[in-house]
Amino acid sequence: MRLPLVAATAILATALAACGTTEEASDGSSESTGATITLTDSRGKEITLDGPAKRVAATEWNAAEYLVSLGVEPVGVADVKGFETWDSAVELPEDVTDIGTRGEPSLDTLASLDLDALIVTDGLTGDAVKQIEKTIPVIVLPGGKAGEQIDQMFANVDLVAKATGTEDEAKKLREDFDDKLAETKEAVADSDLAGTTVALADAYENGGSVTVRPYTPTSQLGTIVGELGLKNAWADVQGLEPDAAYGLAQTDVEGLTKLPDDVRFWYFSNDTETDPFRVTLKDNTVWTSLPFVEGGDVTRLPDRIWMFGGPASMDQFLDAVQDLAG
Repeated sequence: MRLPLVAATAILATALAACGTTEEASDGSSESTGATITLTDSRGKEITLDGPAKRVAATEWNAAEYLVSLGVEPVGVADVKGFETWDSAVELPEDVTDIGTRGEPSLDTLASLDLDALIVTDGLTGDAVKQIEKTIPVIVLPGGKAGEQIDQMFANVDLVAKATGTEDEAKKLREDFDDKLAETKEAVADSDLAGTTVALADAYENGGSVTVRPYTPTSQLGTIVGELGLKNAWADVQGLEPDAAYGLAQTDVEGLTKLPDDVRFWYFSNDTETDPFRVTLKDNTVWTSLPFVEGGDVTRLPDRIWMFGGPASMDQFLDAVQDLAG
């Protein structure tokens, strides 16, 4: 449940118009000529909507969060229970329809919703998208873009805003995020956290074996850590191979011995599953002998901050950092 749909990085094309069908003017700019909205998604595909999309569904949780943050109530979301377990930044409408899994939405359910548009990420590809597009406009967003995560997040938000006629709300989201980031950076600079080294991670347990997922500097949260003036400990760990979309890597408990002794280890978990660091590794001598574990510099961040979410989730992470800055 914690994983976004992993796919190859796609570059989000600039939307052709905020409102209205676009035509190329003599000076190379775009101009609006009607009531329809024409935009281009991450596939480079041009999509035309009859007007601002009102009845919208989303397969990926970050897209669902974008919609709610923009003031658009999605009529359908994939894996509603999972969303509500992992993402507390926004509340879905009580009557939202569960459209199936994020990787395999129900075509019958989608057909019953009379959708103006379906928003998916590039993890949902191939025949599923082609089948859905026969009756519903599909807008494909990149899941992420390692090293450019914040810009990509807001490019995604802007595209969803253009499709739904909520550009003003998107602008406000960016302004609020920038203000929160600056406020948190100042709080960090004025605290004991200033200049410290942080290792951000989550983990999962399988048959007693623990896999740790480092949030490297090219991940969305890793990017924010860098913006706050904190050092990302994973940057100097050899052998990590972060993926091109999300900037995540994998290691094991022995890999944690490569972290510096003075690191602050921050991690995510959830009460719906086993906390590997508190439970599975509690008697593991490699884990318990790590200097930052012995020194009590291990912090479980608040549950239900969606690590791959939109601006609202990132605001929650910034609030958590401010709390740690004290």
